[in-house]
Amino acid sequence: MTDDADANTIATADSPFAKLPDHLLIEIFVRVPHSEWAQISSVSKLWAKQFREESLWQTALVRSFPLASQAKRWPGPIPRGLSKRRYAALCVSKHIFTLDGEMDEIVGHTYLFLKEQLQLSTMAPSSGILHGTIIDQFIACGKSRDVAHELASQIWLAVLDNLEENHYTFLLLKRFAQEGDVFLPYPYSRSIKVQWRVFEKLFTDFRDCLSHADYYDVLAIAKTKFQPIPSAWLGY
Repeated sequence: MTDDADANTIATADSPFAKLPDHLLIEIFVRVPHSEWAQISSVSKLWAKQFREESLWQTALVRSFPLASQAKRWPGPIPRGLSKRRYAALCVSKHIFTLDGEMDEIVGHTYLFLKEQLQLSTMAPSSGILHGTIIDQFIACGKSRDVAHELASQIWLAVLDNLEENHYTFLLLKRFAQEGDVFLPYPYSRSIKVQWRVFEKLFTDFRDCLSHADYYDVLAIAKTKFQPIPSAWLGY
């Protein structure tokens, strides 16, 4: 939107922008592409404060997703949150899942919930607990067991594909691969597609991180789950 010199000029007390009331600033900000909001919020303390306020996110939510104001609160373990959270969830639904209807926002919130849980600085909960929470959320919203299981699988795959490739993610995936199978009734049993993606990422994206012992341990577990094993997974 601006270079550094323009930003400094805009932020001065004599600038016309500095004299605008808050509601007009908000109307201007929400018309700027979302990709530039981080830059805008760093121009001045006043503008940064605007991006922390609920009023800006309420305006952005209504402007970008007009039907959001009609959505009712839903039951279940994953809350809806304030306008900023809702805006992020709807953006996820629009750009990652491209779903229609009320489920849009719920799917986005579930994606954000799972990704945040997996990126905790402390040890993330087991995949079984997280999967069960997601299933409970969709069933509480009236979805059938089959739909809940399929939506949960889609969310898991999307989150796994969007995790940063770093040592923490490697340790997380290795722990998920080594988790023992616990019998759970459908749809609480973990998706085969999701389990496959965990091993696939370990043997491709994080192959160099596996020690000799880790490689053969993870490979032995994979052989108990999948047959045949892809040739790309073989050979340390």
